[in-house]
Amino acid sequence: MTKKPLNYPNSRRTELVEKLHGIDVPDPYRWLEDIDSEETRTWIEAQNELTYGFLEDVPAREEITKRLTELWDYEKFDVPHKRGGRYFFTHNDGLQNQSLLYWLDSLDGTPKVLLDPNTLSEDGTVALTGYTVSDDGKFLAYGISSAGSDWQEWHVREVDSGCDLDDTIEWVKWSEAAWSVDNRGFYYSRYDAPEEGKAYKGANYYHKLYYHKLGTSQSEDELIYERPDQKEWGFLAELADDYRYLIVEIWKGTHQENNIVYLDLQEPNAEMVELLMGFEASFIFLGNDGSNLFFHTDLDAPMKRVIAIDVTQPEREHWVEIIPEGDDALEIVSLVGDRLFAVYLHNAHSQVKTFGLQGNPISEIELPDMGTVTGFYGSRQDGETFYHFTGFTSPGTLFHYDLESDKSKVFRKPDLKFDPEDYVSKQIFYSSKDGTRIPMFITHKKGVELNGENPTYLYGYGGFNNPVPPSYSPAIMVWMMMGGVFAMANLRGGGEFGKEWHEAGMILTKQNVFDDFIAGAEWLIEHEITRTSKLAIGGRSNGGLLVGACMIQRPDLFGACLPVVGVLDMLRFHKFTIGWAWVSDYGSPDDEQEFKYLLGYSPYHNVKPGVEYPPTLISTGDHDDRVFPAHSFKFAAALQYAQVGANPVMIRIETRAGHGIGKPTTMMIAEAADRWAFLTSALDMGKNPFPS
Repeated sequence: MTKKPLNYPNSRRTELVEKLHGIDVPDPYRWLEDIDSEETRTWIEAQNELTYGFLEDVPAREEITKRLTELWDYEKFDVPHKRGGRYFFTHNDGLQNQSLLYWLDSLDGTPKVLLDPNTLSEDGTVALTGYTVSDDGKFLAYGISSAGSDWQEWHVREVDSGCDLDDTIEWVKWSEAAWSVDNRGFYYSRYDAPEEGKAYKGANYYHKLYYHKLGTSQSEDELIYERPDQKEWGFLAELADDYRYLIVEIWKGTHQENNIVYLDLQEPNAEMVELLMGFEASFIFLGNDGSNLFFHTDLDAPMKRVIAIDVTQPEREHWVEIIPEGDDALEIVSLVGDRLFAVYLHNAHSQVKTFGLQGNPISEIELPDMGTVTGFYGSRQDGETFYHFTGFTSPGTLFHYDLESDKSKVFRKPDLKFDPEDYVSKQIFYSSKDGTRIPMFITHKKGVELNGENPTYLYGYGGFNNPVPPSYSPAIMVWMMMGGVFAMANLRGGGEFGKEWHEAGMILTKQNVFDDFIAGAEWLIEHEITRTSKLAIGGRSNGGLLVGACMIQRPDLFGACLPVVGVLDMLRFHKFTIGWAWVSDYGSPDDEQEFKYLLGYSPYHNVKPGVEYPPTLISTGDHDDRVFPAHSFKFAAALQYAQVGANPVMIRIETRAGHGIGKPTTMMIAEAADRWAFLTSALDMGKNPFPS
């Protein structure tokens, strides 16, 4: 690294101290929470000048950017949706900033462009964030967001003409569009317009469910459901397959548990019926067969199961179990035609089985390798569906599945600019601090000698019941081309092994997640994959918290740290945008016991002056309205103040990006190039890290 400490921009320290639950808590950089003040904007410019100046001097950066651009240039396909006999899917020819939405009249037809988000902005930062096609295939409702914001604006486009109607829906978050049976309108959820100046900072409360009729203004939309007594409740609506029932999932923050209410649309003046209340468990609506509603649930089943509830006799004693709980986590279930498609996580990678509507096993779908499967969209009327497979060296293949023949065939597959056979992946298990068995994937190029000298990038997440199974990343592929080893640990707090695995890494057990990650790093060193000076750790969002906490607890263990859009101030996360929702996983700073636990590991509050922290590159977007960017700003300022020695601590701040939603390709390539360029310097990988 640099021979002498960097000359960091001035980060004004204040004497602000807040007494919380009887404890004095300093917060010297709270002024950075005013992200649009002149002082903060000047600070951002100065930090970026330092960071980009450093990165531009890294000799390998240009070659890394070139390799990333080459590897990113492959076709990317989304799983098709079928509506009105037409097929709708997104496609990117390689380096387009945003994928285009296409439609087909038949599977062997010529794709027609329906929407090109690249025309909506000059820099590619306006993204398609969601779309739903009416049942007759004639209208498209679509959401767009700008600069990575979670706020969405929805519009309506006529499929045949490709022209937009005048309909505009604003202030939408956490919603999809659910078309009504007459195809003349849709249900959606939104918040009230925020106060001026608070769109990217203010807390989001009081979600409301509306119905929008085509050709009318948003002000005329019909309010379908609200709960003014429950400010944290949110609503997600969908129609049953026969359009008789409007099913509304009621969510509360990031709690896995939810409620279900429904509206019988065939009954005049019908009111919402409370079917499943009390936030007792997770219930995901799959579809219906008449009055029987199918749900994917973890009620009395930590690994999840499928049940059917007859709304004419909804009492629990009448419920029918369709697919019982098994040994593996039942991650995704879809109801298409007369078939239930069940995607299981077996040791953190996908397996797919199919069942009849009475739960009778039908088949198991053979997959190419250890990887991740998504898709299986469709309705009760469909005799076909599609799914997407990806793995560490599989960029993403689309398969068409025919229900009658029970056979899969490749529908779309990109051409590759590398040979997957040149790489090897394996899964190992190691013991965490308390003896818990943790899986970890290790991937690298064949022929790499694992001698303890290998540059290694260890990635993790560990939260919110989200699993991290194998998937393809062109950035990781370039890292392996550089001779690097990629390791991914499946930590507690995630969803790899069901509800109990998740609960073992949340609130007052969150330290387990950090212990799991630290133990994974120690395993890599003990088994001579790498050594401390060659080991980098990275993670995004909750994974950014993971990196921040681990580097503060064990600064001696890592050679470089890359926290991206991290949650780093654990005492104020709940005060901004949707942060209050994370209390379900982190606990509440307003609760004294949970406050003390949070204070014990909060990265920002545990930075200690006089410590030599590893080389660190923090990344965020200046208007991230998911994880407020002040988390990263304050952590960077605190680390720079505390740091001793020459290891650099820098922050990279995108000024037209949020949390990552819809990030353009050019921006993703630049971000990855800077990440690897930083590591070539931090891990001493040489001026040209690519083996000849």
